[in-house]
Amino acid sequence: MSSFGVGLVAFGCIFGSASMGMLLRVYVPEDHQSADTQRIVNLGAGIIGTMAALVLGLLIASAQESYNAQNGELIAIAAKIGLIDRGLALYGPGAQTSRDLLRSELNSAVAKLWPKGQASQDSFHATTAPDLLYATIQMLTPQNDIQRTIKTRALAMVIEVAEQRQLILEQQHISVSKPLLVILIFALSVNFLSFGLFAPRNATVIAALCLCALASAGAIFVMLELYHPYGGLIEIPSTTLSNALAQ
Repeated sequence: MSSFGVGLVAFGCIFGSASMGMLLRVYVPEDHQSADTQRIVNLGAGIIGTMAALVLGLLIASAQESYNAQNGELIAIAAKIGLIDRGLALYGPGAQTSRDLLRSELNSAVAKLWPKGQASQDSFHATTAPDLLYATIQMLTPQNDIQRTIKTRALAMVIEVAEQRQLILEQQHISVSKPLLVILIFALSVNFLSFGLFAPRNATVIAALCLCALASAGAIFVMLELYHPYGGLIEIPSTTLSNALAQ
């Protein structure tokens, strides 16, 4: 299910629980609606709400860390690609084929990481361009110490870029634990059920509960979107690789 779908389900569960609490109040006996009863229920709801807030905060922090890690890896790849290209340019005309292949692979990477109706990200796994790039650099025949140094360093950086590229591909499958997400939504639903149980039935209360439920579901939606930095709402900008391509 998409992040929007999960957020919508979360909103339905949370606000639905609050509405159910308001409807159930009619069937609660009068002696169960005393101030002492409300105090105990509110105390329990406060404990559940605190736990839910801590879990949600930890999940958002974890998602933000994953997002920042992938963004940092992308910046590192762009920097290394720029260094490889400058080194090959300094090597001389003999490395022009490798430079052309590097540009082609970078252009393909931009199109596949940010599809926008082009190739899918799954096809990014099948490309053999990194292997071809390594092979073309390996076949270079240095004529002096400078060219030998450039070739050695370029091969090392191509391997580093391939490793980080594979890491990015694997990180695209990272997501929040489903049981933990279910428990979080359940805890928020119980919390809002207690809110509605002793809340007066008027438009102001209903609107307030609706907005609070929307904010809670929105936080869950944002957390899930952070796990999809390529093509999601909170997207890593393609300018990092596009700038490297322009250079």
